[in-house]
Amino acid sequence: MSVLAALASGTALLALAAQAVTCAIAVWRCRPRRPERPAERPPVTVIRPVCGIDHAAEETLGSTFRLAYPAYEIIFCVSDPADPVALLVERLIAANPDRPARLLAGRDRYPFNPKLDNCAKGWEAARHDWIVMADSNLLLPPDYLDRIMARAGTDTGIVSAPPVGGDTRNFWAEVEAGVLNTYQARIQYTVDAFGLGFAQGKTIAMRRSLLDRAGGYAALGAEPAEDAAATKAVRRLGLRVRLARPPFIQPLGTRSARSVWGRQLRWARLRRATFPLLFAPEIFSGLLAPALLLGMAAHLAGWPMIPVVVGFAMSWYGCEAILARAAGWPLSWRSPVAWLLRDAAIPAVWCAAWAGRSFSWRGQSLEAAPARPVRPGMSPAE
Repeated sequence: MSVLAALASGTALLALAAQAVTCAIAVWRCRPRRPERPAERPPVTVIRPVCGIDHAAEETLGSTFRLAYPAYEIIFCVSDPADPVALLVERLIAANPDRPARLLAGRDRYPFNPKLDNCAKGWEAARHDWIVMADSNLLLPPDYLDRIMARAGTDTGIVSAPPVGGDTRNFWAEVEAGVLNTYQARIQYTVDAFGLGFAQGKTIAMRRSLLDRAGGYAALGAEPAEDAAATKAVRRLGLRVRLARPPFIQPLGTRSARSVWGRQLRWARLRRATFPLLFAPEIFSGLLAPALLLGMAAHLAGWPMIPVVVGFAMSWYGCEAILARAAGWPLSWRSPVAWLLRDAAIPAVWCAAWAGRSFSWRGQSLEAAPARPVRPGMSPAE
């Protein structure tokens, strides 16, 4: 075997080993477990920004009222009071009079980030120091707040969690679940295991008093994505981001190829704008790069290329299948096809992320602009 073939095959096998290790870590951290009871259960404000009627909206928003937690209030935030989702929220509030809940409407001063703008009024109106911002399309289990508070140690600045896709009703939803579950959640829980966790916008829980030390709510607007800004803010304070476990379900329903591409491009451009050095090597993630290296090594060494590469791919996706099965995530005969399509698209998404900064979010055209410096006491509009 030539030196080049040995290097190529060795690199591919190292990548497979990394795939197996990260899947094993994710199995340990994402598997179903008995409910945790945190040492302290302080009162919490749950802020849910709403915009439009998402898939399973009544189920996801209704789950906010069924949390098994002693003291929490709910604040729904909507930018446009005429939005159809406002009627659904008002009906849910009326049907659950025992739970303190209200709907706040109106726009604030963060046009560069509609979600941040929508949540601002809820942040200002919150009665409690602990505030949890949970996206409207996330299904909250009864122990949602207990899982969060169980991770709130003295060195913790934020408790967060990535979403995992569930209720997949067509092939493109399975592709998106493949991105969320055995790719993104796997990586996020692996880095969290080494103390390098970062926030994900689906769930961000932190204390108002702590964010005030980092510049207040305006600090979340220092980056084009509020989760990246929150991560950097607490790290500057010498604190960590920890992940609740296991992660929480986002029902996906049906998806189209166009919508999946649009979301992946949006997330990629935001990652490129906020953590460019970490985003740069993403083009080598997934199956494609190591499979090409192994195919080249097989050609140089005179091995049967197709059986070698197919066997390698089966081992690669077998690790993901074990993770999905152990964690209780969607898994079907179409999953390997969805994962293969996901990995084949990684270079295209990566190149498109570097080619521009604009993206679409709920019909609005936005831009992943450079970071804005935040000074204590500055106005959000500055």
